[in-house]
Amino acid sequence: MRRRIDLGLLYSRSGSYSLISEACRTGALSAIAEVNADPAFDLSFVPVERDPGGNIDLYGPLCDEILRQSAARHVVGCVTSWSRKEVIPTLERAGGTLWYPVPYEGFEASDHVVYTHACPNQHLLPLMAWTFASFGRRGYLTGSNYIWGWEMNRLARETIMGAGGETLGERYLPMGSVEVARIIEEIRVTRPDFVLNSLIGPSQYAFLAAYAELGRQDPHFRPETCPILSCNLTECELPAIGAAAEGLIAAGPYFRGATGWARPGNFGSSHEAAAHAAFVAKLGDGAIWLKRT
Repeated sequence: MRRRIDLGLLYSRSGSYSLISEACRTGALSAIAEVNADPAFDLSFVPVERDPGGNIDLYGPLCDEILRQSAARHVVGCVTSWSRKEVIPTLERAGGTLWYPVPYEGFEASDHVVYTHACPNQHLLPLMAWTFASFGRRGYLTGSNYIWGWEMNRLARETIMGAGGETLGERYLPMGSVEVARIIEEIRVTRPDFVLNSLIGPSQYAFLAAYAELGRQDPHFRPETCPILSCNLTECELPAIGAAAEGLIAAGPYFRGATGWARPGNFGSSHEAAAHAAFVAKLGDGAIWLKRT
């Protein structure tokens, strides 16, 4: 008789970052199915799902609901740094652990969070060093107006300054805003060597479409001359971006078809791969309290 172990899933299946959430959820559910089908394990995972619907105010209460209304002590979930910080007090009170499988901006260390994706020394800093050598050191910084954008751009500013470069502009948009005209105009006027894109969801999609149009009008803003850089963009969002994705430069620990990931598999994106690893590579190999028979 297999032991049944509850595991929490906390992902928004609607809202401005639903494509990322769905990629993470797919990775987690595929890992659960993999473990449950493996006769080498003496256990089976039972997903306990809650959907905040993109509402930041629901993450804490729904995480609390998972931990109090089930036997789950581990939750895979959250997409934004904002939502991650919302659940940490709940995890601390209940003795739970969050497995966070999306890019991480650093500058936080919690005993109740396992950060399974890359952090700045693994994505932003190598990306900036490559960009300085390939395109130049004059950058323009964009971001959604919350922790991820703020911290990524702060690090980028410091890195540009340390390399003797110049930050020509820095603009933020509220989550979900598609009012990108001012940013595009500032980029057109300042003519940077590159643009660091730390926007998320529809803001990012609108910006990339507008930037692609700018490139059609002025050759300086084409990918081979002034590229868009990103540390949070993966394949799961390409359907929403369409042709404007051509020439984008993204940094991350995994891309579709890459080898050398923690577990074999042709994952759709690094979000999916990291969520899968949170269950299988970590839990399934005994890092917490599971063991093979």
